Formats: sequence, structure tokens, C-alpha cells
Amino acid sequence: MDNTQIWKDSLEIIKVSVSPAIFSTWFSQSYISSIEEAGHRIIAEVGCPTSFAKNTIESRYFGLVQDSLSKVLGKNCDLIFIVKTNPNTQKSLEETATPLFSVEKEGNDLLEVLQRARIRPSFTFENFAVSSSNQMAHAAAEAVSQSLGSAYNPLFIWGGVGVGKTHLMASVGNYILRKSPDKKVIFCTGEDFTNDIVEGIRNKTTQAFRNKYRKLDLLLIDDIQFIAGKDTVQEEFFHTFNAVTSVGGQIILTSDRPPSEISKLEERLRSRFEAGLIVDIAPPDFELRCAITQIKAREKGIALTPEQAQIIAANSESARKIEGLLTKLLTEIHVKKIPVTNELVEASFAKNLETGSNLKRSTPDEVTDVVSKYYQVGKRLLLGDSRVRPIARPRQVLMYLLRTHLGVPLEEVGRVVGGRDHTTVMHAVEKITQLATVDVQIREDILKIKQSI
Repeated sequence: MDNTQIWKDSLEIIKVSVSPAIFSTWFSQSYISSIEEAGHRIIAEVGCPTSFAKNTIESRYFGLVQDSLSKVLGKNCDLIFIVKTNPNTQKSLEETATPLFSVEKEGNDLLEVLQRARIRPSFTFENFAVSSSNQMAHAAAEAVSQSLGSAYNPLFIWGGVGVGKTHLMASVGNYILRKSPDKKVIFCTGEDFTNDIVEGIRNKTTQAFRNKYRKLDLLLIDDIQFIAGKDTVQEEFFHTFNAVTSVGGQIILTSDRPPSEISKLEERLRSRFEAGLIVDIAPPDFELRCAITQIKAREKGIALTPEQAQIIAANSESARKIEGLLTKLLTEIHVKKIPVTNELVEASFAKNLETGSNLKRSTPDEVTDVVSKYYQVGKRLLLGDSRVRPIARPRQVLMYLLRTHLGVPLEEVGRVVGGRDHTTVMHAVEKITQLATVDVQIREDILKIKQSI
């Protein structure tokens, strides 16, 4: 076997042990650079596209890679990880990415069916990245798509903004209609459902409304919490719920909170929601944000290197922020007719911060207090002269936040942080900027501090 086949067989073993998001983010672009025999052992050199990928695989998945290679080769293996670009990277990327990222071309008939159901063709299981934060919800949605009306009914998915609730719910409808275009499926929001009822009452077409919603195979309602407190709407939905489920139809609902926390929701509806399966989707972790960045970039036709995808993922808390950042990046590329570079990605991120960050409304003192509390370092020590790392690093993070996120002038940052020279501030900003591209902990620290303000 050649090195390519050996690594391919090893990746098949690795793929079983990690989520698709982690596999596509860290392993899809790695390869075996060389293999040498040394007595009864084998030394394998594994090439990684970036130092960040190398450090992550080496620190988190060393044992998994070693075991997988040993099984394939039938001998004990020693590993050496290096930063080295695969000569066939582009080809490998295309082969690996196609099943995960591609959106198959649909005929006009199927597109019309999806449009009538109000489902976006791009919302599919294939381009939904999975990791530990959404694995349960993804598994439940897939189970429902395989057995409408009997697996979990209703399926209630809740979570914060931009975590993928709508995408996952719509994926079920997309799967069902691709498989059986004659199925009756409707996707709507809680507001759409309310407006349809109001329209039916106003125009005396209530029966048409009932015919539309009560004879479905699959009813998908996004942001169901919107109907809470609206007596007529809740009454109509109660009867719709019973009509759909009584004949074996499936209902999937999403909300920004679980049924028990939706105020002014009728008890009979709450009990029905809780009779099915309730799953939550947590905010995406770093690996998942990397996978989402790759998916969205491919959909928009933007060629990102792994390092660029990691920079974007590190500075975006949700899928929507990632998509917004990529849209700005795409505009820059087309308008200025320039290639994507790390500097361009970072510049786009800086512009995004200027327009959307809550930190812009904060004061330097507030940011200082939060950094002090987060790192559990006294304010006097934080602003003092100590150069020991447990104090110096939080101080550099503070200067970085004041300069890049609040836009405080260099001299003013120096004055706030213990009367330091502007060159010291410049060094701190450059240091944290560099660390943020390779150190997961620094990125998570910055994100959590921003969320605390």
C-alpha cells in the first residue's frame, strides 16, 4: 500500500470516533508525508496544513491517530507531526468536501415543491455541521425524517439565536420532499401562522385556513413562542395540533426557550409539547464554527485556507455572524477585485466589530473590571508593574480589547493601564492578535469577556 492509501484507511477508522465537524476541520487536509521502518516499529510523519492544526491534532488526537495507523499497518507506530502543505491539497479538498458541502442541483419540479412548502433548498442534512453541541438534536431530526409521526411527535428544538434550529428543522422537510414530493409539508413561523388566522377571520375564509394546516403530513413551525398570549391563535393551533397528529402527521417546533419557560402559553399546549421530545442546541464550539465557516464559504464561492477559516471562527460566536462576515468579505473581493488574504479577513472582522459590537458602548473602566474579574486578578495588580505571566497576559488582553474593540487611542490605553508608553500597548495588541490565531484558550477568553460586558 502507498502512503495515500494507508492514510485513507486510517482516516476511515478516525472518522468513526469523531464528529463530522471535527473530522472535516482537522483531519481532511492532513496526510502522511513519509513512513520509515525502525526495527519492530514504524515512524510516520504526518503533515498538517497549519501550525494550529498540527498543535490541535497532536495535543487532542495523538492517541487516536497512533492507534488507527497501527491497526492499518499491523505494527506499532511512532508519530511525528509537521507543518507541511500536501502537494495534492486542492485535489484532496475537492474530493473530501464534495459530499459535505455540495448542494445537489434540483429539477424545476422539486424546486417548485420546496417553494410551495416555503423551504429553502440549501437547508439540508448534508450541509448541516454536527458536533457535541447539536448532536442530540441532529440525531432526533434524522430519526423523525426516517419515520414521520412515530419517532418523536412533536419534536421540540430550542436554543439561542443563530445556533441552527431553523436549518435543522427545515432539513427534515427537505429530506421528505426530495424522497416523496407528493407529501403535504408546510414550513412557517409562529408569526405566519398568526397572520394566516387573522386573514382567515377577516376574509371569512377560516375553513380554507383549516384545510391548509390540518391535512398535513409534516408541519414545521419556527419560533412557536410567538403564539403565546394570543388566545384565538392558541385555540386554533391546539385543534391543528390534534388534527395533524391524530392521522399520523408529524409536527416539529422551534423556540428560543423550552416549553416550561414560555410565559402565557396555555397549559394544554405546554403538556402536548412536553409529551414529545424536547432537545436543545447549545452555542457552537470552536470546531463547529470552523466547519460552519467552511460550509458557508463554499456556498458563497469563497476559497478560504484553513487558517483563514479558523480566524473567522475564532471571532464569531454564531453561524449568523459567520455568514454576515463572509458576505462582507465577498463584497470586498468583488468590488476591489483582490484575492483573499489573512489581512483582508482580519480587516473585515475589524469592520464588523465597529458596526456591531456591544463593547463600543462600554467604558474602559467597565472593561477593566470585567477582565479583572474574569482572570481573578486584583485591579491593582492588573494595572501595576508585575511582569509575571499570570498577570502580564490578562493585562495584554485588556490593552487589546481597549484598543481594537473600544477604539481607544494608543496613548489613552497606556494611561488607563497604569500609565504605560504607547509602544508597550502596540506590542500587547500585536502579541494578542498573533496568539488569537493559534491559541484556542486566548480566543475563548476574549469571547467570554466580550459576552460578560
